[in-house]
Amino acid sequence: MSRVALITGITGQDGSYLAELLLDKGYHVHGLIRRSSSFNTARIEHLMESHGRENSRLTLHHGDILDTNSLRRILDDVAPNEIYNLAAQSHVRVSFDMPVETVDIVGLSVVRLLETLRQSMKYTRQDIRFYQASSSEMYGKVIEVPQTETTPFYPRSPYGAAKVCAYWATVNYRESYGIHASNGILFNHESPRRGETFVTRKITRAVGRIKHGLQDKLYLGNLDAKRDWGFAGDYVEAMWLMLQQDTPDDYVIATGTTQSVREFLETAFGYAGLDYTDFVEVDPRYYRPTEVDLLLGDPSKANLQLGWTPRVSFEQLAHMMVEADLELAEREKTLRDAGHKQTRIAA
Repeated sequence: MSRVALITGITGQDGSYLAELLLDKGYHVHGLIRRSSSFNTARIEHLMESHGRENSRLTLHHGDILDTNSLRRILDDVAPNEIYNLAAQSHVRVSFDMPVETVDIVGLSVVRLLETLRQSMKYTRQDIRFYQASSSEMYGKVIEVPQTETTPFYPRSPYGAAKVCAYWATVNYRESYGIHASNGILFNHESPRRGETFVTRKITRAVGRIKHGLQDKLYLGNLDAKRDWGFAGDYVEAMWLMLQQDTPDDYVIATGTTQSVREFLETAFGYAGLDYTDFVEVDPRYYRPTEVDLLLGDPSKANLQLGWTPRVSFEQLAHMMVEADLELAEREKTLRDAGHKQTRIAA
């Protein structure tokens, strides 16, 4: 019988790659999506077309991670073997503007979900495995380099603080109730599906638009901040591997290398034959109130215990994202030019 997985945040970058992976492995995949006036399902449209028809293996459920009743209903309906909690307000800079909402969505919602899971397992006697998407932002003002599973947390944003709450809630439910619950402490992971407000995608989107004459300048904050950047498609495999282990645990998922925002600019613009210094300007508005200067993960435990290693290099990642955004900008330019032509004809 096929295994059943429930993914919260299925329409996000990680959710879409994880859904692909699980469908390829023969799972029945259920996704939790918020009911809203607009449906943000662009990242999983291709999966809905191939797997979302009647009696297929992909089903979407309207619900709210903040609503215990809807969580209980969905758990009862789906009866999952595995739950991957990827839902979050995941933009660190935005968390300073929306701290209360961020803590509720990122931190307290995990407690709601774990408590709903505990109660469900109590009366169904079903063994359900739980994955929590933790973050390198929990390290914040780093105590040691590189960061490991035992490095103390020192969050420097409402987002990071909320993730620490969710991390310890997951550990507490594992130790208190015997739930197979694991934290993946994922360092920065990117892809062509990354949201356009995140710095890497903001950069590659600008490369495409500048190359095709659709944009003149790119404004960024701290160019010297260093991050450990990997490919989201590699990282979702680590999520799955965690829930296949006999014993739940917590793992750092990272590449073990670090590059600055400036280096990402050089690589991305250079791939398109451009010099970033001709187009990039620093804008203090994009600085965080408290900066995280250096994040560098040590994935040794995941390498050893999960057999996981990243496959896509930093350069390959940047090039992949630039190629996708060059194609996107070309389509955008074609549509713009066609619109201008129609306007001239109408005039």
